[in-house]
Amino acid sequence: MKSPNNIHRRKSRQIHVGDVAVGGDAPISVQSMTNTDTCDVAATVAQIQAIQKAGADIVRVSVPTMEAADAFGDIRKQVSIPLVSDIHFDYKIALRVAELGVDCLRINPGNIGREDRVRAVVDAARDRNIPIRIGVNAGSLEKDLQKKYGEPTADALVESALRHIDILDRLNFPDFKVSLKASDIFMTVDAYKKLATQIEQPLHLGITEAGGLRSGAVKSSIGLGMLLAEGIGDTIRVSLAADPVEEIKVGFDILKSLHIRSKGINLVACPSCSRQQFNVIAVVNELENRLEDIIEPIDVAIIGCVVNGPGEAKEVDVGITGGAPDNLLYINGLPDHKLGNDEMVDELEKIIRQKIEERKLKTSAQDVA
Repeated sequence: MKSPNNIHRRKSRQIHVGDVAVGGDAPISVQSMTNTDTCDVAATVAQIQAIQKAGADIVRVSVPTMEAADAFGDIRKQVSIPLVSDIHFDYKIALRVAELGVDCLRINPGNIGREDRVRAVVDAARDRNIPIRIGVNAGSLEKDLQKKYGEPTADALVESALRHIDILDRLNFPDFKVSLKASDIFMTVDAYKKLATQIEQPLHLGITEAGGLRSGAVKSSIGLGMLLAEGIGDTIRVSLAADPVEEIKVGFDILKSLHIRSKGINLVACPSCSRQQFNVIAVVNELENRLEDIIEPIDVAIIGCVVNGPGEAKEVDVGITGGAPDNLLYINGLPDHKLGNDEMVDELEKIIRQKIEERKLKTSAQDVA
């Protein structure tokens, strides 16, 4: 049995990005961002669909020009997942994508310009029930804050965020979320902790410019894990210099590790040693490749020997423990039948998919009842 996480979630105001609730008691959502040219509608739609297939709840799209805004309208018609538009400086772009069906506006009110322009964007968001995301980044702090603090700091990030928040407060617009991102883990964590006590709005977590797939996943796991374990955070984005699909995978792995949210296969696997009775690494890699399409939660254990194998296999939905001459398959924590090495991967894949289908049928029957 999994131990409870004992995480007491920070209470926050709930907003809706399309049909996805963010904040309050809603599940922590996982999102990514396209890295295609937004004006290339076909490429952007294909990437959004791949991100959605990986299990994403929300996708962000950069909209730097009016041409990109018009392309965004075509993209919006072809995908179903909630879309956030990333906009800087030009308030007319924000107004245009609001007309075209955007689900959330990522802007910083302070860099939109005159208050009448900010008011126009806020009014458009209010009229269409579109929330706003304030996004503060250590690499783009206001010049006076850079001068005041000398360098990016947690306090500088918070002060910048509060400036933008003050604008929305004066315009009586409470439906927003906030991010405070830096590439430094401790600065980011400190900033979020400070702001979390000062506002009621949901927080979007991320370590910006975290790095490549391996290093970025490690930095994001540490930084986001520190905050999530203290109940801070309502939606997350793992920023990687890699395929956006990998961001979704890492994001859900972080949530699964903290027992916050389960999506896809929770794979328990030993690192392998001389006791192994089959090639653990090869089996794990092959299974992960074959089962990438699965987003339903299921616990699977791949253990190469009988030292830890039976104990782990008894705690999961499907487990295999190495043995001589054959390996033992466990289903629902009970020994079921033996498998030879050559047939192992095929049989495991079949059993896992059968388990998922059985759950779907059971859920459908319950819904009908």
